[in-house]
Amino acid sequence: MSSIEVTIMGQGYRLVCPEGGEAPLLAAAAAVDREMSAIRDAGKVKARERIAVLAALNLAFAQAERPAAPVPAAAGESRPDAGLDALIARVDQALGADGQLL
Repeated sequence: MSSIEVTIMGQGYRLVCPEGGEAPLLAAAAAVDREMSAIRDAGKVKARERIAVLAALNLAFAQAERPAAPVPAAAGESRPDAGLDALIARVDQALGADGQLL
């Protein structure tokens, strides 16, 4: 295992990754930093936690739109987007009185 330092929205983080995984982790951190900074710079969202959640959803949605190998559906899931619906519901529940995302 190796560790790397990344900066996301001006905050430093030390991350541990498997040997040889440094480049993909640095690329992922850069993508998160770009997305979070863009949301912050748009000026509509101030809370760091909400910026992080919105950035995560944006990145996950962009990833989901790319053609990829099929992912097996969890038991009981009938629609391809059921997992995303469940994730949004969990985020809304976690935000509580702070308001719903969608």
